Amino acid sequence: MIYEMRVYRCVPGKLPVLLRRFEDTTLNIWDRLGIRTAGFFTTVVGESNHDLTYFLAWESLEERERKWGAFATDPEWVAARAAHQEAHGEVVANISNSFLAPTAFSSRGVPHPA
Repeated sequence: MIYEMRVYRCVPGKLPVLLRRFEDTTLNIWDRLGIRTAGFFTTVVGESNHDLTYFLAWESLEERERKWGAFATDPEWVAARAAHQEAHGEVVANISNSFLAPTAFSSRGVPHPA
């Protein structure tokens, strides 16, 4: 298992718009395509409170390439993204991502939801 950490730095004032897009549109498409999320976070204290950081769980880089490619070209996503862009303008100023492998002790001490 590998995890992809993606950080979206939003245009000031646009984080709520991005969060709505994820909740109302993106997550439904990901569910349909089998893209697994591992958590979404906003920054409370740090370099920028305009950031959305989230993690995706992948079995392999091959799975990531296949499913992310399907997402990027999905007709529902392409249409939704274009409509969102037209309605709200630029929302995300930049995106960074990293691929992470968990250590053998990575879940130690992490509370699990009930």
